[in-house]
Amino acid sequence: MAIWNLGSINIDMVYALPHMPQPGETLAATSFEQGLGGKGANMSVAAARAGAHACHIGAIGPEGKWCVDRLTEYGVDTRHIAQIDTATGHAIIAVDPAGENQIILYPGANRVLSEDQIGQALSAANAGDILLIQNETNMQAEAAEMGRKLGLRVAYAAAPFDADAVQAVLPFMDLLFLNEVEAAQLEEATGKAPQDLDVQDVVVTLGAKGARHFDGRSGDVTDIPALKVTPVDTTGAGDTFTGYVLAALDRGLPMAQAMAQASRAGALMVTRHGAADVIPDLKEVQNAKF
Repeated sequence: MAIWNLGSINIDMVYALPHMPQPGETLAATSFEQGLGGKGANMSVAAARAGAHACHIGAIGPEGKWCVDRLTEYGVDTRHIAQIDTATGHAIIAVDPAGENQIILYPGANRVLSEDQIGQALSAANAGDILLIQNETNMQAEAAEMGRKLGLRVAYAAAPFDADAVQAVLPFMDLLFLNEVEAAQLEEATGKAPQDLDVQDVVVTLGAKGARHFDGRSGDVTDIPALKVTPVDTTGAGDTFTGYVLAALDRGLPMAQAMAQASRAGALMVTRHGAADVIPDLKEVQNAKF
């Protein structure tokens, strides 16, 4: 089967600074790194590196061709990424010596996707494929409704959190990913705890405490413990977890095994600096010693 990811593509520009700039201050960076990022791109790379056929649906601007080349290099099917006139989404990330950061995010091409583009991409999908959506693009609810009508399994990673966006997609959702803070925010917005949502599978990540699965059919709750590692950078860890869970489910693994494998991938990810470019592949995850 395939995972169709309606997802963002960002250029991450990371500047190391001696301190965060004050209003009106001009400050020279001590180093600069540029890499592939965006929650969507991270999830596509994670799913592909976990062995799935990951098809990315998205857009870049005139300067973003290298992002598509990088995704292709990592095993992602990039045929449904459009090049348009709007600039590629990007993040300007300032980091101080203590690891604190400030981020300016420009959504760019990620927010001007068209219904025609999504419909054309999903016309190649098969019933039973997975459609993955998150909140750094437009057209989430329209895509989810389209996916439901086509018999796809609709998965939604509710980040960055937006209560209205999540509630618009809820009627079409089969699988929901939240972190602990997002779960609390959604409960405040809807009045419903994760286990009370009308969703087949809800997965809540709990950081160092692991992750929890709420089975909407049986009512069962399953906890998957986190592995003990010393994190150096948590960027992309949640996206890696999501991509790995979906890839494992696509291969037919039960949810508990899928989450356990994804937990290993997430644990390995936080020991590395970077985002999409350092997501581990399945062999690394299977061979890692914790």
